[in-house]
Amino acid sequence: NTGKTVILHSNDVHGALEGYAKIAGLRDEYVKAGAQVILADAGDYIQGTPYVSVSKGATAIEMMNAAGYDVATLGNHEFDFGYENLAAILKDAKFSAICGDVIKDGKSILDGTAIIEKAGVKIGFFGLETPETYTKVNPALIQGISFPQGEALYKNAQALVDQLKKDGADVIVGLCHLGVDKESDPNRSVDLYKNIQGVDIILDGHSHTVMTAGDNGEPIQSTGTKFENVGVVVIDPTEKKISTHYLVKTEDITDNAEVLAKAKEIEKKVDDEYGAVFAKSDVELNGDKAPGNRNEETNLGDLITDAMLWSVLKDGELKVPAQNVVAITNGGGIRAWIHKGNISMKDVNTVLPFGNTVAVVYVTGAELLEALEASTYSTPGAVGGFPQVSGLDFTIATDAAYDQGEQYPDSTYYGPKSSQRVDILDVNGFAFSEDATYAVVTNNFCAAGGDTYYAFKAASEQFDTSIPLDEALMSYIKEALDGVIGEEYAEPQGRIFIGTAEEIAMNNLSLQIAAIVSMLPDPDALTEESAKTIAAALDAADQAEDPEALQAALDQLVEAVEAMEFKPNTFDDVKADDWFAPAVDFVAATGLMNGVGDNKFAPRDTMTRAMVATVLYRMAGEPSVEGLDTPFKDVSNADTNWYRDAVIWAVNAGVTKGMSADTFAPENPITREQMATMLVRFSGVNSEPEMSAEDAADMDAFLADSFTDSTKISDWAKFSVAVCKSAGIMNGDTAGTLRPGDGLSRAECAQLLLNMYSADLAFFLPADEAQEETPAVAQALLSVFAPAA
Repeated sequence: NTGKTVILHSNDVHGALEGYAKIAGLRDEYVKAGAQVILADAGDYIQGTPYVSVSKGATAIEMMNAAGYDVATLGNHEFDFGYENLAAILKDAKFSAICGDVIKDGKSILDGTAIIEKAGVKIGFFGLETPETYTKVNPALIQGISFPQGEALYKNAQALVDQLKKDGADVIVGLCHLGVDKESDPNRSVDLYKNIQGVDIILDGHSHTVMTAGDNGEPIQSTGTKFENVGVVVIDPTEKKISTHYLVKTEDITDNAEVLAKAKEIEKKVDDEYGAVFAKSDVELNGDKAPGNRNEETNLGDLITDAMLWSVLKDGELKVPAQNVVAITNGGGIRAWIHKGNISMKDVNTVLPFGNTVAVVYVTGAELLEALEASTYSTPGAVGGFPQVSGLDFTIATDAAYDQGEQYPDSTYYGPKSSQRVDILDVNGFAFSEDATYAVVTNNFCAAGGDTYYAFKAASEQFDTSIPLDEALMSYIKEALDGVIGEEYAEPQGRIFIGTAEEIAMNNLSLQIAAIVSMLPDPDALTEESAKTIAAALDAADQAEDPEALQAALDQLVEAVEAMEFKPNTFDDVKADDWFAPAVDFVAATGLMNGVGDNKFAPRDTMTRAMVATVLYRMAGEPSVEGLDTPFKDVSNADTNWYRDAVIWAVNAGVTKGMSADTFAPENPITREQMATMLVRFSGVNSEPEMSAEDAADMDAFLADSFTDSTKISDWAKFSVAVCKSAGIMNGDTAGTLRPGDGLSRAECAQLLLNMYSADLAFFLPADEAQEETPAVAQALLSVFAPAA
């Protein structure tokens, strides 16, 4: 190497600080062997780990100075903290920062070229940035900046090469943060090389590729990411040409001790501040790119979007009903795994390093569909915009072509002319409508049109919550999950299905069948004939091998369920022709209500508040109440009575507020309006939502049309009664009266429970359009009477 010039190069370091000790150590070896060395970088150095992101890239510049870099170009992540921040930290750079295709006010923000002379050879460098910076960086942070692409990029690069030739460069080296990913076409390094003349070698970045040549032998070299390798280019001073180029594994390099000490000093400062454990995970959470967050649903994507949704809804209301609120984040923004074990702030910051905040965008259903279609155009191929979601289920048909429309403004992506690949199955369990308004909880990068989300940027209204995305995730883990990411996140939760049209059809039918099965009672509660016909339908579904056969099995199951009969009760005081007999059959067979002794059901006896709490507790599956308490003086943990656990559960689940702040009155009769309120709360619905005067008037009119004594309904119960009436759960007596303050008999309670079950079950059964307008209790009337519920 005596007398030769050696370029050592890196790319996509992404905060791997100790790697700088490797490239400096390799430099030392070449210098010792007699070479003259240039250190160069192809971009993406100020973002990727907390060691650089918490300083907004300043520590990356410190390390590059310590290692002795001579020249570097910009990567898209250099703009993650905004143009002003980049300009500020580059003032401290002791190396030449070059980039000729970042245009502001008609000219490049940096010099596009630099010439470094070594051993009598003039080596000319030109720098280029990926045009994908348009969509890989929060557009709000790069306002007024443009990036030429395609033919304009080639023309720009050729001008830089020609200028270097004019300035006497003997060897011309491109420091190009372009990459070779298919999604980057036509702005890849291979596209550039094919369309310009006079370049001796391109030192590439962006796609994290390990390569010493392009697929067609192009002289393009890239080291991967985070110092997997150090690139080497050897220039012969006699011929003034590149004699060889190759990669060196960093594991084979001895560290430069001084640079390593500097890296460890920075790391310690960050570790001391961010390394404290705040939670733990019982599962491995997938942080891979692909297969992973950029082309399929992941459990980490589910966790993050659940946290985003929770962070917005936990303290306030939006302009749309809760069932119209969803969360979407771009998979490209998820950068690392969360491994099983202890979790620190540094771990979360490594997963979400970009400093994004949680934002809310109001879109129409059509705009939501457009965003999903645009962001999955390449699926199963990877793209950074791939949506990780919470609150909606959708499918992606991989055998359908993307109907490409016009290119989005200031973007490398194209919008869809129509939706051919994505089908939204439901939004929070409700039917999707292109005409409805939805609130999308996202990050400020996507809200500003980053990646493929121009539909969000063009939306009619949006706002930034200013909640940092990493803090939203940490708060969710600490508060909502009690500090433990449990088995519920062991696997992706089935929100996105990717497959061919036939596979999607099979999946959708299977989901319908599974939904119906989830509502079915234990077979032991049914007559032998009912249980047999349902089992036969399920067997047919298991045997189905194509959509036609599975549809036939679904039809068979629906028919069996609609004819379903519960085992007849055997109470002496309930006759087969009593109006309440089918309801008693239901509650007795399912174990929701038992007899009162002597083989009696006592249908006309009045239900007490304790009885109702117990029945609803059984419906909930009798969850553990360990560690819970009540504010009630007349029911406490010290009690040993039969209803203790039920009341503790009911108050903690929000099913009851008691007769007063500290009294439950377990032995008091339950009134009809109290029952309506408890049923609605049991279904997870706010029983007293804020309503406009117009909505309240509509509700009063509805109640007046429903019950002749509607004026007797207490104000606090009106909404619950309206919900129960609309869902067919509480219909009043044959005289058209509700008698809201009267007690509820055991027979009437059994009937309400059967009505509630039937309404919920009907929601899952295929129905005609008219029937679909009468959903289950948890969904009734919300959009009509409680838009802010």
